[in-house]
Amino acid sequence: MRARLADIAQQAEVSEATVSRVLNDRPGVAAETRQAVLTALDVLGYERPTKLRKRSAGLVGLVVPELDNPIFPAFAQIIESALAQQGYTPVLCTQTPGGVSEDEYVEMLLDRQVAGIVFVSGLHADTTADPERYRKLLTRPLPIVLVNGYMEGLEAPFISCDDRAAGDGAVAHLVALGHRRIGLISGPDRYLPVQRKIAGYRDAMRRLLGLGDTEINDLISLTLFGVEGGEAAAGRLLDKGATAIVCGSDLMALGAIRAARQRGLSVPEQVSVVGYDDSPLIAFTDPPLTTMRQPVRAMAVAAVRALVDEILGHAAPNSEYVFRPELVVRASTATAPAV
Repeated sequence: MRARLADIAQQAEVSEATVSRVLNDRPGVAAETRQAVLTALDVLGYERPTKLRKRSAGLVGLVVPELDNPIFPAFAQIIESALAQQGYTPVLCTQTPGGVSEDEYVEMLLDRQVAGIVFVSGLHADTTADPERYRKLLTRPLPIVLVNGYMEGLEAPFISCDDRAAGDGAVAHLVALGHRRIGLISGPDRYLPVQRKIAGYRDAMRRLLGLGDTEINDLISLTLFGVEGGEAAAGRLLDKGATAIVCGSDLMALGAIRAARQRGLSVPEQVSVVGYDDSPLIAFTDPPLTTMRQPVRAMAVAAVRALVDEILGHAAPNSEYVFRPELVVRASTATAPAV
């Protein structure tokens, strides 16, 4: 019981004493805190004490990529909390390289008779993936909502951050600081969000700096997502004289900063770096990272609202809801170095 209390307290971000009060249905606990503890019970797979049980409106699957990138746990936490507040019990399915695939998770969720599924950055973001897997779910019919990805012709609600605006806005910030050799690093371009980010970057480089396609292509370096990929891609651009780098994720930006330091370059005095996501704790890196913030809370709440509407038979419009990113300026960008 001690270990269980500790697990629940950690998940709910409260003390073990508070967990004990909630489980024993004692007074003196704020409604929001009580709900956080009950949600933690559901998420960790513990049964609620009989007197605390509320009839569940059903299970809802939540399929997310690996949790190494802190933006995915951020999405998962808010989506799980929003589902629990609506009376649904979330079932978290986390993909890992070489582990259970998205399709295998879906089969498991169907066996558990889930009321719906939320997909975050799943195969729907991969332009080479077959959309038939989602059409089969929709024809069952099973309500689904897809976050950060879009497939033409799929009759489902999509929730996306405006990646095109993110690419454009990052370049505009750096141009305003006097940079001209602005590189872009991101993940594989088979992913639609990457394609959109590249398009926004290209638009801004043409519009603000008057560069042609050949010059722009020379400043784009695609690789695997993550710190190591960011480090390798940034190294190639730094060797070409880039004074600023726009990154496809915050983790890639940390890799870019590492690449600059390995070359004896200081950030931001000699190289400016812009991330993407505004992941938890990224404001506390060295230096604190300038980044394009995804409005995670607004997107997560919208996804849950759309799914619950679908489950209750109030069909949400089958279109893409696009949320605008926000430039958060910190200490990883500065005026371009004098030539």
